[in-house]
Amino acid sequence: MTSPTTGTRTAPPARSAPKAPPAPARPAEDAVAARPDAVRPDAVRPAVADPAAATPPATPHPAADPAAELPPAAPLPAAPPARTLSSWPTIKAIWLRESLLFRDHWLSVTFGALVEPLMYMIGFGLGFAPLVRSADGHPYLQFIGTGMVVTSALFAAAFAGMFETYTRRRYQKLYDAILAEPVVVRDLVAAETSWYAVKAMVYGCAPLIVVLAAGLPVRPELLLIPAICLLAGAGFGLFGVWVSASVPTIDGLRLVVSGLLTPVMMAAGVFFPVSGMPAWLHWANQLNPIYHCTELVRHSAFGELSAADLGHTGFLLAFAALTGALAVRSMRRRLIS
Repeated sequence: MTSPTTGTRTAPPARSAPKAPPAPARPAEDAVAARPDAVRPDAVRPAVADPAAATPPATPHPAADPAAELPPAAPLPAAPPARTLSSWPTIKAIWLRESLLFRDHWLSVTFGALVEPLMYMIGFGLGFAPLVRSADGHPYLQFIGTGMVVTSALFAAAFAGMFETYTRRRYQKLYDAILAEPVVVRDLVAAETSWYAVKAMVYGCAPLIVVLAAGLPVRPELLLIPAICLLAGAGFGLFGVWVSASVPTIDGLRLVVSGLLTPVMMAAGVFFPVSGMPAWLHWANQLNPIYHCTELVRHSAFGELSAADLGHTGFLLAFAALTGALAVRSMRRRLIS
């Protein structure tokens, strides 16, 4: 722009910036700000709660308050089953197992213990009967038939006690499994030998039936023969269990059969009268359980019971008690070491 007086060129006047429009009025905030004791809103902070005031009062421990009722105690764990003093549960379980096995294998089990004595009876009876008419005043067939009653009981109990017990203990490990339950060795031996004794009683009655068919008179004393076979079978079975736990190998059992049982059976008067044997053998038979069993069976079969038979019965009882103690001790040493 040119000045009219000086003719000089001057800069045009600067334009002022447009003014911003006034902010809208806030009556509430302005009123608060106008108060002299007012606190600015941006200066207000939230109050922090007192931790002690916010914490609820502690509940006293039940032990500190005698009036407080204690919670019920948790039940104690069940105690393991105690070993029973009765042998009956073990006998019942083992008898159940034995009956199931016998039902499946009765033919093979029965043949050796029953048929072999009958073959002896038929062979000796038919072979020697024409030559030996009588023995101790009785027909020889009846004499040897009553002896076969004892042999059947011996084979049934002693062989089972030796071979079956050895197999179950040594190879099948059956007794280890049984003793894992609350069973003691005494109950195990009692259960096994009671089964062997019952088998001896049953097998011993088979030759008796043959003798009755051959002409043996029927008399009340014959009812004692099953009881005699039961008692003798218990002793023979316990003897077999003791031997099975004493020999190191199963071959030792065959040595006992051939070197001990067979000679003792021959000397016991099963096939021939004891009266015709040497005196020293007669005295040695006083320690022979087969001899005492044979005397009891013959005296019952022929009706010749006397006071001397109480001594035979007492010896069989003592033999069963002695072999029972030896069997339990030997089996405990073998099974629990």
